[in-house]
Amino acid sequence: MNHFNVAAGILCDSAGRVLIAERVGGGVFNGMWEFPGGKIASGETSAEALSRELAEELGIEVTACAPFMNLRHEYDDRTVTIEFFLVSDWNSEPVGREGQALRWVPRESLDASELLPADVPVVEALQKNH
Repeated sequence: MNHFNVAAGILCDSAGRVLIAERVGGGVFNGMWEFPGGKIASGETSAEALSRELAEELGIEVTACAPFMNLRHEYDDRTVTIEFFLVSDWNSEPVGREGQALRWVPRESLDASELLPADVPVVEALQKNH
């Protein structure tokens, strides 16, 4: 079974909303929502991967982030270890550079059923810490 290490960002704006991105490109999770991010490349730290992925996906430069939680999730065909970061400051307005839709959602309105299965514990933790 394939194993991937992933860094994901939880962008929080001044109104207490969180950014989620639509999955595009086919596959079983196409059309679901996720916290933006991607695979950590060999030789990269998780923070470096986060900055690179968010620049590629959203066109932003991360200027402040902090570790939030780590989790491991087993899907039918792969295992992912995800390092989630709270991103509190960035340059530029996020845009879906890969054709994905973006939504700002109040923390308390995040619907775990819309997000990838691996993201469910993150939604619960965000809502508990609100």
